[in-house]
Amino acid sequence: MSGCADHPPQTVEDYRRLAVVSASRRSVYGAHPSQFGDLFLPPNSGPHPVVALIHGGCWRAEYGLEPLGQLAQAITARGVAVWSIEYRRLGEGGGWPDTFLDVGAALDHLRTLAGEHTLDLRRVVAAGHSAGGHLALWLAGRWKLPASSPLYTPNPLPVYGVVSLAGIPDLAAAATQEVCGSAVSELIGGLPSTRADRYADASPAALTPLGVPHVHLHGREDAIVPLVLVAQYVAAAVQAGDRATLEILPGAGHFELVDARTAAGQRVVDLCVRLTA
Repeated sequence: MSGCADHPPQTVEDYRRLAVVSASRRSVYGAHPSQFGDLFLPPNSGPHPVVALIHGGCWRAEYGLEPLGQLAQAITARGVAVWSIEYRRLGEGGGWPDTFLDVGAALDHLRTLAGEHTLDLRRVVAAGHSAGGHLALWLAGRWKLPASSPLYTPNPLPVYGVVSLAGIPDLAAAATQEVCGSAVSELIGGLPSTRADRYADASPAALTPLGVPHVHLHGREDAIVPLVLVAQYVAAAVQAGDRATLEILPGAGHFELVDARTAAGQRVVDLCVRLTA
């Protein structure tokens, strides 16, 4: 399944069948069963730059981090550590504000892991797929949150770039367009017309400029996240002063980007390695 023009786009069933790869270590950052992450370490000695990898699935509990293990393994083979994050999702206690607090706490947990595993926290890049792309971009912008926000965390660990893979950068637009059905309004607890304050804290578009480079990869055949939504956000981010770029991958749908066997997946690996250099 290459994602080329002579193959149909991969389906969610293809995604679910991606090989499960064991991590170097699993570490918990909280008491809930979904408050953990998988750390993948390169074979060479550190200090290692880190990709904080966030899976998608419309923020819903039926989708977990397991399919991204093979992508994490491909990144670590290039000398970069991967911290694959699990978090509370819709259907298991996630949503506002806990999904956001979990992802932030998971990223900050790298400070606990850094010494033992020789991680270079000066070179941390957030990468996420679909709903995980939203969360990766949000991590880059959370430093702008006011202390009055329920999502505020003092001294958040900074990220130095973002790779958003078919991400959802504008939650208000996504809610209006029903991207992922009703998942955005469930995540936030209402529509933009009734929860404008929450969208202001939770949507990367509202926190832009993020102040770090962000690269957006999108399959031209993506039928889940509209390409135009991402293109409009990237244009606005550039106008706001960010170093934001959009790369459109011909022949790829929504899932090829997280399959390390595909050309799209290898492009993801290359970009993650480049941004952490």
